[in-house]
Amino acid sequence: MNALNRRDVVASLLERRDGLLVVAGLGTPAWDCTAAGDHPLTFPLWGAMGSACMIGLGLALAQPKRRVLVVTGDGEILMGLGSLATIGAQRPGNLSVVVLDNERYGETGMQKTHTAYGIDLAGVACACGFADSRLVRTNAGIAAVRSGVYRGRGPLFFQIKIRPDALPLVLPPRDGAHLKHRFREALLGEKAAAQ
Repeated sequence: MNALNRRDVVASLLERRDGLLVVAGLGTPAWDCTAAGDHPLTFPLWGAMGSACMIGLGLALAQPKRRVLVVTGDGEILMGLGSLATIGAQRPGNLSVVVLDNERYGETGMQKTHTAYGIDLAGVACACGFADSRLVRTNAGIAAVRSGVYRGRGPLFFQIKIRPDALPLVLPPRDGAHLKHRFREALLGEKAAAQ
């Protein structure tokens, strides 16, 4: 399997991010986003496996003038496949979903996921009505992913094959109330967030 370094991929996508809203899925996607630089407009999940895409959809619908990126893993997206159908039905033009696919359930012991047996998540997203859906295996393809995230008309889906490396943990803050308040304040401003 030709696969990329997860931290390099995420760092490339979040470099010069400006006002991009990011939902970071449970586990390593949240750690990878934090390793790229802890940011108040990143909402890392500390649980709720399978819900990153639904949170991203809610943000995209509530903030149609803002770009929204969901960074999640193959295990989490497999748990929430119905979210792809809901996103396809709603068709938010400002939403991109990046799946870091190492073909493993990283949180439970690195067992193989269904993608290790040929399940094509990009094909599922295409069938669900995403405007564009791609499987990315090379660094050259990351430039197109970045372009889509920042300028493309969505919903967009990118399944990026990454190595199942065990990387040092770079944990985001653990306090859920703090993360929620920080994100709301960065998004809405101090006065609106206090209401």
